[in-house]
Amino acid sequence: MSAREAHAFDTAAEPVFDKVCVYAGSAPGASAAYANATRSLAAGIVARGAGVVYGGGSLGLMGVLADATIEAGGEVTGVIPRFLDDREVGHHGVTDLRVVETMHERKMLMADLADAFVVLPGGIGTLEEIVEMLSWSQLGLHRKPMGLLDTDGFWRPLTALLDHMTAEKFVGLDHRRLLLSAPDAEELLDAMLAWEAPAVGRQWLRSEDET
Repeated sequence: MSAREAHAFDTAAEPVFDKVCVYAGSAPGASAAYANATRSLAAGIVARGAGVVYGGGSLGLMGVLADATIEAGGEVTGVIPRFLDDREVGHHGVTDLRVVETMHERKMLMADLADAFVVLPGGIGTLEEIVEMLSWSQLGLHRKPMGLLDTDGFWRPLTALLDHMTAEKFVGLDHRRLLLSAPDAEELLDAMLAWEAPAVGRQWLRSEDET
């Protein structure tokens, strides 16, 4: 890990968020409930005085998120790789659109800018982003709250898998608690504000419950 990468994760989460990184699908999904939940999340973040950091897209839930945050009077920072911006999927109406060269740069900059991570329904890319942040939190590379907005049980299969991993002793109990989940945006944001990071010692593979 480079010095810049380490810097992205060298601070503890603050009790009040300045910027919330939101991972979301570039498709709208099969249900209107997903867009409605996205708008509720945007309103909740702005009401708490925070801005949004997201992947910079104009399509799907990503576009809904950006538009709803702006309409609520909030600031939006988009981070998009050049090859996607060149395909005219970048949202050039956001407060600050940053164009980077690689997907890795995108993820690192988003993590660097954010005080917390929220996950909306999405596809493979959305899943990959939160699993990486969860893994890095387990390793102690960041101490920022993470939450799944579980609209209509969308993330229930993932939480069931994590519970199964925990039951089978591949994930420690305190590591399982690193990822919060709630069906309602207000409930999730309140839980993330109240969240306290568990201690991570040198033996990161062993949870506090196993020591």
